[in-house]
Amino acid sequence: MARRRSLEQIFDAHIDILATTLRPGSLHGYRWAVKSFLRYLRARYPRVHRLSALRRDPHILGWLHYLCEQDPPLSKGTRLLYLLCFRRLLSDLADGGEHTIQEGLIRREDFPRLDQYLPKPLLLEDDQRLQKQLRANDDLFSNALLLLRGTGMRIGEFLDLPTDCLRHLGDNQWALHVPLGKLHTERWVPVDEDLRRIHARILLLRDPSSTTPHPTLLLPQPASHCGRYSVLQRALVKAAGEAGCSGRVTLHRLRHSYATEMLRAGVSLPAVMHLLGHKTLNMTLRYVQVTQKDLQLQYHLARQNMANAHRLPQLPAAHTQDRMPPGIPAISQSLAAIRHLLEMYRRQLGDGQIRRKLKRWANRLDKIAAEVNGLADDNGAQE
Repeated sequence: MARRRSLEQIFDAHIDILATTLRPGSLHGYRWAVKSFLRYLRARYPRVHRLSALRRDPHILGWLHYLCEQDPPLSKGTRLLYLLCFRRLLSDLADGGEHTIQEGLIRREDFPRLDQYLPKPLLLEDDQRLQKQLRANDDLFSNALLLLRGTGMRIGEFLDLPTDCLRHLGDNQWALHVPLGKLHTERWVPVDEDLRRIHARILLLRDPSSTTPHPTLLLPQPASHCGRYSVLQRALVKAAGEAGCSGRVTLHRLRHSYATEMLRAGVSLPAVMHLLGHKTLNMTLRYVQVTQKDLQLQYHLARQNMANAHRLPQLPAAHTQDRMPPGIPAISQSLAAIRHLLEMYRRQLGDGQIRRKLKRWANRLDKIAAEVNGLADDNGAQE
């Protein structure tokens, strides 16, 4: 009589079958989902050894609570991945006919609703300062970062670019051939003369005499993906500091900056979708929310400026015969005018360090104005 297989063996055997069609990264999610469930099951229900014995309550619902109570806590994305992978395994095993599994063990309402994170492009001022600094540095990794910013590629795709990725498509049309990437797709990214010059500069700065396991890669050193990622990130942080960028700068934010720049320039959504390598338009629509927020901000700022242009306080004339006599009223009027000009300038800036500093200055002016008005009240009381 054949020995009954354990739950670990059943799941592992089916994951091995999935390995013929799924990528290694996807298989990793299936194995971790099984590992998490079986760890919980052995600790709470050690007598359950068959798939037919699994019940939604208490086994699956108990596992859901177990996932939520992890310390450190699991993200919603990780919990969603575990549930999706484990539900597919149960469904495949039930469809195979070899195992009897109760229906509805994992339901749609069990999936955590993911938080909607909008892309975070760099502030326009930071983006311009950073690119200027990278061009001034003009070393291998600075040019690599410029190429990454100018094409909107994912960092994994960029690290896999070969030296011959630049292709002439005819006439004055050039493009970078992006190999199979995150979504198992490949695409062509148009480039202009400036990006072609940056590509040529990278080839010139590469050390042809160095030994590397990947001599055909555009960025061959360090040898590993993680090593090259770390070197690029450190180069980016260093350049951002030298440029005086106000916020945190990461490699992926360069991609967000590229996408929002394309949309602001009037590139259509389907075109941006293909440029970024998205499979569905929904992925690209997140950038529309970012640019719509930017559009709303600019609109309301313009309306505010137009409304305030007609009531801008005038500074007292310093060299005219009809100027306001020196005294507390003249000081109060001057402070009000300076405070207004400072606020109008602050509103034209994006969120950043300079904007926050100007806000602190405006608060100080308010306090000074209050003290000046207090002096006027004191003088009036004395009189």
